[in-house]
Parts: sequence; C-alpha cells; structure tokens
Amino acid sequence: MLRLIGFILAFAVFLVFIILNLGNISNVNFGFHIFTNVPVFITALVSFFLGMLCTIPVLITLRERKNSKEIKEIKEKKVKEPKIKKKKQSPDSQQEEAPKENGPYGID
Repeated sequence: MLRLIGFILAFAVFLVFIILNLGNISNVNFGFHIFTNVPVFITALVSFFLGMLCTIPVLITLRERKNSKEIKEIKEKKVKEPKIKKKKQSPDSQQEEAPKENGPYGID
C-alpha cells in the first residue's frame, strides 16, 4: 500500500515538473547534430532513463556477487561441520558397556 502511495506521489511530482516546463525550450548539441527547440522536461526525462539503463549492468553484477558469496558461505559451513557417524551397536554391546555395580545402588 505504501509503495502505491509513493508511486502516486512521485508521478504527481513528475507531472507538475512537466507542466511547469512546457514553455521552456532549449537546444541540445551532440557535437555532430543539434536538436533545436527541445522542451526541458524531455531532456531531463531522457537523461534520467539513460542513467537507469547504465545502472542495470551494475545491479546485475552486484546481485551475482551477492549470490556467489552466499553460495560460498554455505559451502564453507558444510565443510566446517563434519558429519559424525555413529556406530551401530547391538543390544548386547550396550549392556556390556553399562557400568558394573559392585553393590546395591552402585555403592561398595
């Protein structure tokens, strides 16, 4: 619910920005071509979306690093905790290992 409210507020700010800058125009020079009479809000939007596109590869590599670290930690935990194998004992051997009593109640 909070995400929806945040999205609506951001969109409202975005619309106000566009409305306030409809009359503002500028020239955009790329060195080899000049775009004339470009509204300022279009320049801002294009630069924003290009910035988002540039961050996508960074986010992907960060996620891969995080996943590989988690996998490595899990493998290290498995290596550090050796499995202890219990010997199977027959009922007779369990009785033999029990302490022998010398007298009643184990008292001499």
